Amino acid sequence: MSRSPQSSRPLVIAAVMASMAMVAIEATIVSTAMPQIVAQLGDLHLYSWVFSSFLLTQTAMTVVFGKLTDLYGRKPVMLAGIAIFLLGSVLAGFAWSMPAMIAFRLIQGIGAGAIQPATLTIVADLYPARERGKVQGYLASVWAISAVVGPMVGGFIIHNLSWAWIFWMNVPIGLASAAGFIAFLRESERHARPSIDFAGAALFMAAIAALMMALTYAGDEDIVKALLAGGAFMVCLVLFVFQERRAAEPMISFALWSRRPIAACNAATVLSGMILMGATTFLPMYVQGVLHRSPVVAGLALTMMMVGWPAGATLAAKTFHRLGLRRILIGGSAFVPIGAVLLLFLQPGGSPLVAAFGSLIMGFGMGTSSVSSLVLIQEIVKMDERGSATASNLFSRNLGSTLGATLFGAVLNFGLSHSKGVAAVTSDQLKALLQNQAASLANSDMVRMVLHQSLHLTFISIFAIAIFVVVLLGFVPPINIGPAKTVPLEAFSPLED
Repeated sequence: MSRSPQSSRPLVIAAVMASMAMVAIEATIVSTAMPQIVAQLGDLHLYSWVFSSFLLTQTAMTVVFGKLTDLYGRKPVMLAGIAIFLLGSVLAGFAWSMPAMIAFRLIQGIGAGAIQPATLTIVADLYPARERGKVQGYLASVWAISAVVGPMVGGFIIHNLSWAWIFWMNVPIGLASAAGFIAFLRESERHARPSIDFAGAALFMAAIAALMMALTYAGDEDIVKALLAGGAFMVCLVLFVFQERRAAEPMISFALWSRRPIAACNAATVLSGMILMGATTFLPMYVQGVLHRSPVVAGLALTMMMVGWPAGATLAAKTFHRLGLRRILIGGSAFVPIGAVLLLFLQPGGSPLVAAFGSLIMGFGMGTSSVSSLVLIQEIVKMDERGSATASNLFSRNLGSTLGATLFGAVLNFGLSHSKGVAAVTSDQLKALLQNQAASLANSDMVRMVLHQSLHLTFISIFAIAIFVVVLLGFVPPINIGPAKTVPLEAFSPLED
């Protein structure tokens, strides 16, 4: 696809930001409303699946829709994604039970899986690499602002309106975004009749769904279901690989995914996604449960990561064409372990400023490396592979988040049950501590110490993974992105070559 001079870039970017805000705010606003939703709908044991179902289909469909943007164009996929997301949103507002809510969240996730790769690919088509980084900084700020605004908007809606408006508020935003794409985005017509690998798409979705269910069950310590889902994943994975090797137009090009820079960036992105999930889940828990600070202070400590992320993305955007993508990529990623090491110095009597500063530095490093990785991946592939390449990076981040939730949850549980010198802490004791009811517990100091030891072990794991992020990005070869773009042969060669 080639950029058309008729496309109005600022107005298209406004539509891109609106569609991204719709998905981004949904990730935070629903968590605010879920206590009220589950109180009305019941089935508390299905609580986590409201979130897991959305992430499941979003992750599985990202790669599928990324490929479809290459086959049919960005605009049709974008509009289809918005339509599907709004359908799921409207239905979720009318949900009459938790199973119905989960089903409608699955539909929302499908729409989000189309919107994410399509928006970033549209930006890559409209802007050359030297200009694109600045726009990527704007897009990163959308997620940062949504992380802050989402809970506040959710609280306002819950106190003044029906919880259904948590979902229905997406309708005017989505319609405005769709109108922007229809009116201002122009694409060259496609006359070829592409061959769609339906079998590959179905097997891939089944494999990813089985993998995420296995990870979710493992996190809930339901070993039997985790093993069954893991077995289903292996079967679907083998069938998928067989199908892709024989398909004329495979849903996933193994040659594309195995190129050295793409493989290194995506592997590092998986680990970054794990770190992001670990920090967002357990840093507030430490500030609130161990440091005995309010939920507001805990939230502010985490919010600093959302401040550092767009700052890092913007800096990378303005400097990579002068310093080189590889230098920015590796140098920026070095801030992730620097920020993570600060978390190792957290102590029960310490200040939450240490947590906030560590969060800020980690966010800066991830913002820098994420934008650099995305620009690099988009620039070393052909135009008709850009959607698939972009989707591979998004898929890696979503997969990392799921892996991180399971891994760090297991580390925390291990620490709680194997604490040094004290008895294991029960879930009821931990819940009481986090709800500021510890004063009613005679051994509240003991619970705090056990939680400190357990979370310290989790932070050690985060630091170790952060080191590997830098190591993996060291495998990216030097690539000059600019008017005289040069791409080394290693960029087009699989890792095994």
